[in-house]
Amino acid sequence: MNTILKCIAIVAVVALSTTMAFAEVPQAAPSTSGMTVAELEAKADALVKQKQYLEATTYYKAAIAKDRKNAVLFNKRGIANLQQADYRAAQSDFERAVKLRKNYPEALNNLGVVYYVRKDYGRAVRNYKKALALNEGSASFHSNLGTAWFAQKQLEKAIAEYTRAMELDPDVLMRSLQGGITARVASPADRALYNYIMAKMYAKRGDVDRAVLCLQKAKEEGYDKLDKIYVEDEFASVRGDQRVTQIVPPPVK
Repeated sequence: MNTILKCIAIVAVVALSTTMAFAEVPQAAPSTSGMTVAELEAKADALVKQKQYLEATTYYKAAIAKDRKNAVLFNKRGIANLQQADYRAAQSDFERAVKLRKNYPEALNNLGVVYYVRKDYGRAVRNYKKALALNEGSASFHSNLGTAWFAQKQLEKAIAEYTRAMELDPDVLMRSLQGGITARVASPADRALYNYIMAKMYAKRGDVDRAVLCLQKAKEEGYDKLDKIYVEDEFASVRGDQRVTQIVPPPVK
């Protein structure tokens, strides 16, 4: 699972061209009384896919009211709350999910995300490790743990986790890049280093296209040691690529 989550609340307001000011009339809450738990969950899931997270929580809440021991519902509502940056509510939901189902790796991972965005990296690491103890084969769990290690400047540990994540799913880090993983790294200098490390890992795997993309990002973020690609063994397979030499001109002999 590998991002800082942003939520933009959009409120539709009708402007009346009159001389009088009218108070906004609140919309009535959707009726959920006649829906089953499964129907409520399905409706909420559909709203999450449409990124209508606030509306989704309404249906998850109604489903939970009818099934208070459903750990999956608490985890899903936690995700919707997390997407809205309501970290307190998200943490409460994930903790409830774990209490209801002790061996619930997804909820433990998600709880780690809450701690991560709050910069409580120690607790984030502990929860990611608990999740991995239950599901070592999750690429996103390894990626998340790697990012938590990276935030603590534990680069060797971070690289080890990213490497394992790529072994399980070669595309996991690229999805993270597109989904905002670099935005979760605090400073431009850290983002630059992160992208350089990603470039090195992809180059070592012989994935030139992704290595080039990450090198370009590192350059844009101001990484000032790009010339290391001409001495570090991991970049041996990509140095001759024209795109690489355009990003990092070879040293003058």
